[in-house]
Amino acid sequence: MRSAAPVVPTKATLLLAAAMLTTLGTAPPASALHLDGSGQCTFPAEQIKGTPWSLQRVLLDQLWQGTDQGKGIRVAVIDTGVDDKNPQLAGAVDKAAGRDYLTKGKGGDPTNDEVGHGTKVAGIIAARPHKGTGFVGLAPKATIIPIRQNDADNSGDSDTMAQAILYAVDKGADVINISQDTTKPLSGTSALAQAVRKAIEHNVVVVASAGNDGLDGKVKNTYPAAFDGVLAVASSDRNNERASFSQAGPFVGVAAPGVDIVSTVPGGGQCTDSGTSFSAPFVAGVAALLKEKHPDWTTAQIVTQIEQTAERSVNGHDNFVGWGVVDPVRAVQTDVTDPPSTPTPDPGPAKAPLPDVAAFSLAETPEERDRRYATYAMGLTATAVAVIAGTAVVLRDLRRRRRGNLQG
Repeated sequence: MRSAAPVVPTKATLLLAAAMLTTLGTAPPASALHLDGSGQCTFPAEQIKGTPWSLQRVLLDQLWQGTDQGKGIRVAVIDTGVDDKNPQLAGAVDKAAGRDYLTKGKGGDPTNDEVGHGTKVAGIIAARPHKGTGFVGLAPKATIIPIRQNDADNSGDSDTMAQAILYAVDKGADVINISQDTTKPLSGTSALAQAVRKAIEHNVVVVASAGNDGLDGKVKNTYPAAFDGVLAVASSDRNNERASFSQAGPFVGVAAPGVDIVSTVPGGGQCTDSGTSFSAPFVAGVAALLKEKHPDWTTAQIVTQIEQTAERSVNGHDNFVGWGVVDPVRAVQTDVTDPPSTPTPDPGPAKAPLPDVAAFSLAETPEERDRRYATYAMGLTATAVAVIAGTAVVLRDLRRRRRGNLQG
C-alpha cells in the first residue's frame, strides 16, 4: 500500500482554519465581527453550468412577475468587498458609491475582495444572468453598494460596522445585508445598535446572518442579528430543516438555503460554499423585490411579509428556523392591501361545521309539568287509600283471632 502524499494547505484551507479558530474564541477579541461562511474557494473559477438546488425550488418567472427584477433598488453589502470583474456582477456594482474601511488613508478599493466572501454574498442577491450557467441572483437588476469592512483576519469590529451602516444609509441603501456576527453582548446604547435603529428609521431593511456556532444546539444571541427590527436569517438544508451549524435563538426570523450554495467569485465563475452568510443574501434578494414592488411599505411590513409567508414546520415560531423557511414566490406574489407589522401564528385547522339535524331538548312545557304533578298526586292518593284499607283489614283479622282464642 502506498503512503499518502503530504497535504499542502491551500490559502482556502488556511482561511477555513482561521475561521474555525475564531469560532473557538482563540483568535480575535470578542468585539470583532467574524464572517459567517467558510471561505472555501479558489478564484477565478470555472462556471457551474447547472441550476443550483436552491434556485430549482424557485419558479423565477413567477417570482419576477409584476416586478422589474429589483431595478432601482440599492442593496448595501457590508462585507469583504465586492468584485466587479466577475461578468455576472460587472453591471451590478456601483463602485463609486462604495467605501473601504480597511485601507488606511485614501485610495481604498471597495471592489478589492481578497477573500471572495462579499462577492459570493452579492451574487446571491443581484448576479446578472450569464450564458453557460444556471446561477442568477434573486433580484438581478438591483444595484450593489460595495462596502469593504472586514477580511479573513476579522479586522472589522462593531464600531466599523456601525460606521458602515450609517454610510450605507447616507448612500441611499434600501436594503443592507450583513453576513457577519459577534457573540459579544451589545447593549441598546452601543454604536452598532444606534446605527441599526437609524437605518430602520430611514425605512431600510436590515438583513443579518444568525451565525454558524449552532452545532451545540445552545440558544444564544448574535449581533447585529439579535437587535430589534433586524431580519435574522438561519440556514436550512435541502430538506428544509435547520443546517447543523446554524445558530439557534429567539431572534431568528426565518431560515433560507445555506448548504452547498453556488455563487460568484472574484475574477469570474462560481463556487459552492455553506454558511448563514449565504442564507442572509437569499432573503435580502427577496426584500429587494418587495421594496421595488411595494415602495410604500414600511420596513416592518416587508420583514413581516417574508416571515408570514415562510414555509412552516410548526404552527408558529421556533428557535431554529424562526417563522419557517423563506418562500420567495409566496412572499413577493401574495398581495396584501394592508400588511401587518408583526407575524402571527397560523390559525390552525378550521372547526368542523355543526351537524344539520333537528334540535333535541329534554325540557318540558308548563302544561306537561302540571300534568306530571297531577299524576303524582293521584298516585299518592291511591297509595294512601290502599294502605289505609289494608291496615283496617289487618286490624279486623287480629281482633277476630283474639276473640277466638278467648272463647277457646
